[in-house]
Amino acid sequence: MSNKPVLSETVTVTVPFRIAKRGGRKDIQLPPSTNNHSPDYTLIKAVARAYRWRRIIEGGEMGTIAELAEHEKISPSYLTRVMRLTLLAPDIIEAILDGNPPSVGMSELLDPMTPIWAEQRAELGYEGR
Repeated sequence: MSNKPVLSETVTVTVPFRIAKRGGRKDIQLPPSTNNHSPDYTLIKAVARAYRWRRIIEGGEMGTIAELAEHEKISPSYLTRVMRLTLLAPDIIEAILDGNPPSVGMSELLDPMTPIWAEQRAELGYEGR
């Protein structure tokens, strides 16, 4: 006869969370101590648009930002502000796409920012990551 312990076939896993209502839908929120970040899809979409618009301008499909803005049915100033996202350091872009967005909001990211990547990392809290 074997002296192996008998294992129960039932496994219990406990995950602390709470359910919060956001804009009429329910959202599961994990405690702050967990390092589970959900992607900021609005920011991801803005980054994708910025790179698409940059490719269109650099590829010569549209001659000017004003022409592209008219084609996209948005204001030239908004298009220019969103295109600033292409100036972010590559590791910051990667972190955004991985669901680890900066602690600042979208409007702060669209404001003029230093082109020096090390300074961007420090300003947005990515230094030492």
